[in-house]
Amino acid sequence: MRRGGVTTLMKNDLFLRACRREPVDRVPVWLMRQAGRYMREYRAVRRNLLFMELVKDVDRATEISLQPYRRFHMDAVILFSDILVPVQAMGLDVSIPEGGPKIENPVRSQNDVKNLRIPDPVAETRFVLDILKKLRQELRDEVPLIGFAGAPFTLASYMIEGGGSRNFSVIKAMLYGDPATLHALLGKTAETVSLYVQAQIEAGAEAIQLFDTWAGELSAAQYREFALPYTQRIFESIASLGVPRILFVNGCAALLEAMAESGADVLSVDWRVDLGEVRQRLDSGIAVQGNVDPCVLLSTREAIEGEVRNTILKGGGRGHILNLGHGILPLTPEENVAAFVEAAKNVRMIHMAGSEKAP
Repeated sequence: MRRGGVTTLMKNDLFLRACRREPVDRVPVWLMRQAGRYMREYRAVRRNLLFMELVKDVDRATEISLQPYRRFHMDAVILFSDILVPVQAMGLDVSIPEGGPKIENPVRSQNDVKNLRIPDPVAETRFVLDILKKLRQELRDEVPLIGFAGAPFTLASYMIEGGGSRNFSVIKAMLYGDPATLHALLGKTAETVSLYVQAQIEAGAEAIQLFDTWAGELSAAQYREFALPYTQRIFESIASLGVPRILFVNGCAALLEAMAESGADVLSVDWRVDLGEVRQRLDSGIAVQGNVDPCVLLSTREAIEGEVRNTILKGGGRGHILNLGHGILPLTPEENVAAFVEAAKNVRMIHMAGSEKAP
């Protein structure tokens, strides 16, 4: 692996090899939102801090990023941050209270879009880059470091709705009634995210995941018009940098073929679609990530072990990264996270029926 013109050796590169569909002796494992509220260590560090203060605190955010790795020994570490960090840098008033994100000055018009800036990530979000640099120093090339960002449609959903939404009525009203304004916002957001993830890679991220969580609210035709082109733009902007590009969409069953055109090396899928079906529908050159239902981790060790093995078998071995189909739930018992990771590490490729013929 090359970083900053220097070749480095990763002690555990299972995750990167799986992203590239190279042979592995076991499927790598990590969990979306693996750093967070289910951990006692996180709650101790978080105490008396607002969330947006926490993600800007380099030392605390670095510590939180490393907590699950130190405890459970996943095969990758992901930056602890939030997808709305660059949205705040664009000029919106963002807060993240316990009830969910809030944006006090949502985007509702062409003039609102014009007033947004395209921030310089070094000047406006240096704390994210400093966290990545410190994480790379702390990890000492033990496992890969994942950077991330929100994809334009999902970020636009928050920017237009003013926070979370149950039915996405405001952004969909704009989609149908004023598509030009929505496209203008998506284009400016795509440029912002492109610069943001480029800076993350320069700071030490060895893979980038785009979270397009709410794109599953779109029809296939709408996805191709309002989400896919902007995801393609971002992935194209980092294509020459040589890091794996991962795309996650929640509720992706109807969108898989379109997602495969995004430029992603890995598609991360939710639990509502069978992983065996995903393999059949996708080109063999694309790796897959997922897709255990996060609620399984609220059950028993036996159920967790069975679901892990079934998911790995359906994933086909090569080019599969075991993960949840969405973020880990805050009430998840820590011992169940340990059981999930241990179960994944106990399934070896040599013991999988037909694994030597994995696609």
